[in-house]
Amino acid sequence: MSNAMITNAEHLARLRDRYADASGADMFHPAFKAVAEQIFSSSDRRKWPFADVATFLDAPYRPDGLAQPLPNLAGLDVALIGVPMDLGVTNRAGARLGPRAVRNVERIGPYEHALGLAPITRLKMADVGDVPMRSRYSLDECHADIEACFTQVVQAGVIPLAVGGDHSITGSILKAVGRDRPVGMVHIDAHCDTAGTYEGSKFHHGGPFREAVLAGVLDPRRSIQIGIRGGAEYLWEFSFDSGMTVIHAEEFSKMGVEAVIRRAREVVGDGPTYVTFDVDSLDPAYAPGTGTPEVGGLSPREVLTLLRGLAGLNIVGGDVMEVAPQHDPTSNTAQVGAQMLFEILCLVALSPAMAGR
Repeated sequence: MSNAMITNAEHLARLRDRYADASGADMFHPAFKAVAEQIFSSSDRRKWPFADVATFLDAPYRPDGLAQPLPNLAGLDVALIGVPMDLGVTNRAGARLGPRAVRNVERIGPYEHALGLAPITRLKMADVGDVPMRSRYSLDECHADIEACFTQVVQAGVIPLAVGGDHSITGSILKAVGRDRPVGMVHIDAHCDTAGTYEGSKFHHGGPFREAVLAGVLDPRRSIQIGIRGGAEYLWEFSFDSGMTVIHAEEFSKMGVEAVIRRAREVVGDGPTYVTFDVDSLDPAYAPGTGTPEVGGLSPREVLTLLRGLAGLNIVGGDVMEVAPQHDPTSNTAQVGAQMLFEILCLVALSPAMAGR
């Protein structure tokens, strides 16, 4: 018998000894074992991903998390929050249904193979429901309610991750997250969203970041906007005048994702940083379910690589916005939205903001 055959036989014997009687829940690599112990309750049994109440990323449900007047966020590192409001859209409505669509995505995670971690093993997190809002008709009141809700979350020492809803929502979230000091921002979008007041409203989804800068909660010199394109360029003068870094979709292709990552890290530095992802940053071939689709966008793989490249930054909050599921019969837009939410959650798990918890 040749040495090769003996070696192969010994290798097979070792594999049989370890795996022949092992269940699907038995893992031996320490990192994989830690994840399996969180997922499998006993033997090879685990919760069906399509059963029970749908939550973001299959997180535990805390319906009292945002209850009024006594919210209960005790013990949480991260609160996953729905914001089903789209009164600020300028084109196709429907993003109010985004949180429900993202919750209905059956299976995302629990392991992020490129970053080598499962956030459920590092973070205490829960889906705490949707922002309680007083009026489905008043955009101004909705924004006041959003700011008040997220202020409670931040004051409780909990990092908020939101799913909207139209992008105007992020302006009010930033007023809560940046209340004590202005934050930097990584903004992935087709549009800069730094326009002014139109038709008597400053709360529309084309202007949240101008409002955040003028409110003193967003540092424009620590803000980078990636994937920008389309015919609304003339509306974004404020981005350039305020000192924001703008990388158009065409520039992204020429630079390459690694160069964009380096630039983003240079811009935001080591200060507190908010990450906001608008699904219309993607080409509508990948994510047609959104209010203002723009041809010529990024691919999901490019954005995944970009987000993974932000690991180690001081992430203090984030969101996924503009998922309008009724414009996408395939559900791909909700799927990609859920995946990007998971990636931002991983960034929080790796953030210095979590140190010492």
